[in-house]
Amino acid sequence: MNTRMAFLQRPEFSHCSPMTKFTVEPQQQPAPKPYVLMTSAYNEEAYIQKTIHSVLAQTQLPGRWVIVSDGSVDRTDEIVKSYARKHEFIRFLRNERSPGRSFRSKVIALQSASKLLESVEFEFIGNLDADVSVGPSYFEDLLACFNLDPKLGLAAGFVCEKKGEYYESRTINRIHSVAHAAQLVRRECYEAIGGYAALEHGSEDWHAQVSARMSGWKARAFPELQILHHRPTGSADHLLRSRFREGRSDYDFGSDPFFEALKCFQRLPESPFIIGGIARFAGFTWSYVRRAERPVRPEVVAFVRSEQRQRLLSVFKSFGKPSKSRLSQ
Repeated sequence: MNTRMAFLQRPEFSHCSPMTKFTVEPQQQPAPKPYVLMTSAYNEEAYIQKTIHSVLAQTQLPGRWVIVSDGSVDRTDEIVKSYARKHEFIRFLRNERSPGRSFRSKVIALQSASKLLESVEFEFIGNLDADVSVGPSYFEDLLACFNLDPKLGLAAGFVCEKKGEYYESRTINRIHSVAHAAQLVRRECYEAIGGYAALEHGSEDWHAQVSARMSGWKARAFPELQILHHRPTGSADHLLRSRFREGRSDYDFGSDPFFEALKCFQRLPESPFIIGGIARFAGFTWSYVRRAERPVRPEVVAFVRSEQRQRLLSVFKSFGKPSKSRLSQ
C-alpha cells in the first residue's frame, strides 16, 4: 500500500465529510512550484506526530520544513529531532523563552525559522500549526489554486474541528478569511507584507491577509481543502479568556464598534454558549474604553473598517432574501 492510500485510511480522515479534489486540466497544468514550511511548536507532544506524518505523506513534499520548538518542556524536541535525523528536508530549531503560551512568541519563532530558509529556492512559503493534519494532496492542490490565479497571494483550506466522531467545518470559516493553520503565501506577496507580524493578542493571519489585499493581492480560503484541528480553539487556555483576547485583538485592528457588536451577537450560539460572545465584546470594550494603543498602522485600521462597512452593507441588502449572510473579520 502506498503512503498516500495508507494516510487516507487513517481513522481521523475516515470520518471527514467527502472532499472535492481540486484539479487542473492536464494540458494546462504547469510544473510544480517549490514551497517551504515553518512550524512553531510549544508543548505539542500530543499532536505534532500527526502533523509530521501528514507532511511526510504529501504528494509534493516541501523543499524545507523548519520546526521551531518555542521553549517546549515536554517531549516535543525529542519527537521532532527523531524525524529530522531521518528526513533531510526537516530542520529543527529551539528558541528559549519563559514558559506559557504566547501568540507574539509564536510569530517570533516563525521569524527565526525564516532565517533558515534564506538559502533555499522557493516560490511559496507557508505556516503549518503543530496541532493540525491535512490530506496527502493538500499542498499540491493548494499550489494548483495559485497556478490558476497569478494574483492569488495567500491561501489555505477550511479548518475542521472534531464534533463527536466526526470532523466538521468551523462555523466561522469564510472564503475571505484565510486561516493561519495551514496556509501558503506567494513569495512576492510575503515579501510585500513583510512576513508575519508579532502581535500581543494574536491574529497574525488577519494582519497578513489585510496587508496582502492592501498590496493588491488576493487572499482566499478553499472549503474543498480540509485542515483537521486536533486541539479545539481555546482549550489550551480558558475558553472565556480566549474569547476576551479575541475581542482585544479586534480592537487592535480598529474593528468598527457597530460591526463588532453585530459580530459578537451572531456568535452567541458558539461555544461557550452566549457568554463566549459576551466575553469577546467585553474584551473589545475594555480596550476601547481604555483607548489602548493599537499595534497596527493607521492605514490598516482604515482598510479594515472600509471592508467591514462593505460587508455590513451587503448584509443589510440581503435582508428578506433566502441566502443568509454572516459577518466575519
